[in-house]
Amino acid sequence: MDHDEARSRLLDAAERLFYERGIQAVGMDEIRTASAVPLKRLYQYFPSKSHLVEGYLRRRDERWRSDLADYASRHGATPRERLLAFFDWLYAWFAEPGFRGCAFINAYGELGATSDAVAVTTREHKDAVRAYMAGLVGELHPAEPELLTAQMMLLMDGAITTASLSGDPSAARHARAAAGTLLAAVRP
Repeated sequence: MDHDEARSRLLDAAERLFYERGIQAVGMDEIRTASAVPLKRLYQYFPSKSHLVEGYLRRRDERWRSDLADYASRHGATPRERLLAFFDWLYAWFAEPGFRGCAFINAYGELGATSDAVAVTTREHKDAVRAYMAGLVGELHPAEPELLTAQMMLLMDGAITTASLSGDPSAARHARAAAGTLLAAVRP
């Protein structure tokens, strides 16, 4: 097994276990077992659990934002359509088996007060999502782009939290309807 494969297997195992059960509930030995990577090698790539958690979150950030942007660009020809497609993508994600909400909010809830790496990584993720959304909002030329971006972010995070707690993916549909109302007030 080469370096890239071992690292990928470790991150795959960490992502699955941390997301399913929570970071604090999973030990490094479980990651080793699930990944079939020797413990010595695990610690070569990730000298501590904190490093592994940060690696897991950074990779999840890249994948999550890439999947979202790809979906929105395929399903929306205009910025308005891409913003609404964002919520359609959320609906599909919420309906997936094993959906447990936002990995970043979950990690922050577990470790944000004690782990600078988790707090920073979570903020960077949310800032990057906000920047993506702000770019789309900006193309609409609303009177108050920062306000509209903040409202859209609240709809997104609220939908994620509601779907996670209720188990009902329709939170994304409700958020999409609210987003449509906000966007209808922006004149092209």
